[in-house]
Amino acid sequence: MKLAYFVLPHVGGTFSVFKSLRAGLAPYGHEVRWFGACEEGYEIPVTMQDEVPTGDLLTLPVGLGERACAVRMVDAIRTHNFDGVIINVLGDRLQTNIARYLPEHILRIMVVHNITPGTYAAARSIRDYTHTTIGVSERCRMDLVERYGFPAGNTHVIENAVDTEAFKERVPDREKNPSELRVLYVGRIEDASKGVLWLREILDALPTKIKLTIVGNGPDMAKLKRRLSGYWKQVDYLGAVSPLQIPTIMANHDVLIMPSRYEGLPMTLIEAMAAGCVPVVSRIRGVTDTVVDHETTGFLFPVGNYTAAASAIAMLDGNRDMLDRISLCARRIVPERFGIETMARRYHEIISTAAAERGGVTPPLDIDSWTIPAGLRPGLRTYVPLPLKNWLRVVRERL
Repeated sequence: MKLAYFVLPHVGGTFSVFKSLRAGLAPYGHEVRWFGACEEGYEIPVTMQDEVPTGDLLTLPVGLGERACAVRMVDAIRTHNFDGVIINVLGDRLQTNIARYLPEHILRIMVVHNITPGTYAAARSIRDYTHTTIGVSERCRMDLVERYGFPAGNTHVIENAVDTEAFKERVPDREKNPSELRVLYVGRIEDASKGVLWLREILDALPTKIKLTIVGNGPDMAKLKRRLSGYWKQVDYLGAVSPLQIPTIMANHDVLIMPSRYEGLPMTLIEAMAAGCVPVVSRIRGVTDTVVDHETTGFLFPVGNYTAAASAIAMLDGNRDMLDRISLCARRIVPERFGIETMARRYHEIISTAAAERGGVTPPLDIDSWTIPAGLRPGLRTYVPLPLKNWLRVVRERL
């Protein structure tokens, strides 16, 4: 089966999932190719040029209406002889909504990567036009079934995978500076979801000997640097790095700090555990608490409780035997549970079942009557002030 995975090459979790699926499903006879729509003038990042042969780029004229773009997209899917598509909800509005207009013979698989109301509303808008739904965490599945009417028997959990081979040879090295605890943050520098501005409060409660490395970039980088300006001796900024560097960077650090307000299933968390970098992460129900066994493979703290986060880091700083024990436990569980083979086997099972049954799907709509459903349009939540929205997210997770 030839499958289009809707994404453009980029450094990030969604594209990492594509690479894992492409490698993992090949032995089952499935060819997975990335498929991305973009305006004329778009160029694939230099760091992603090696991925050009593994996918197909649909270039659309600037200013072309959305319905006309949709027509070209359907034609391209037919031209490339795809048997099915994997739709990453809200990866792109056009490519999410296209599920309602694809020919009946195209298998449609929806993947939900996040737990926000906006993501769920978008998923609900195409629910009846897809053959099966995959959530990347138990929380995703539970919310979709219990709150958005998704059928329990056709809504699945498949956790994201990491290339465990890339981490196998990177053994944590704590001999270089045994008295210095090395803390790491990896991810998008954005406060609303990642809680990065809490890093200052965490450092406020820690000894000055503890060092923090920040990897990534994003819209709140300047604000974060201002907040951490008093810690310039303790903090290093590496910016965006190649995914190939991540295993070495993680193996060279002791603790991963992840103060997120919400996540679908963070790849960074799994990668850190594979590298033996002990995670100290927000307890997000049905997400991080299904990955981390508190005080066995890492530490969980209530969302927004930076005092508890700092206490866990300080405990590991003062007890290196505990640090080594948890590091080893974390490394042991990743290959079997989060390996590419495990994820690919589950996808193959679900794809095969969906392809054989193909029932219960609403007939496709006429593309000449292209419309955008309410779930894919900005809702009232768009107008809620960000501070209030962040507070509500914290309250929701703590309750």
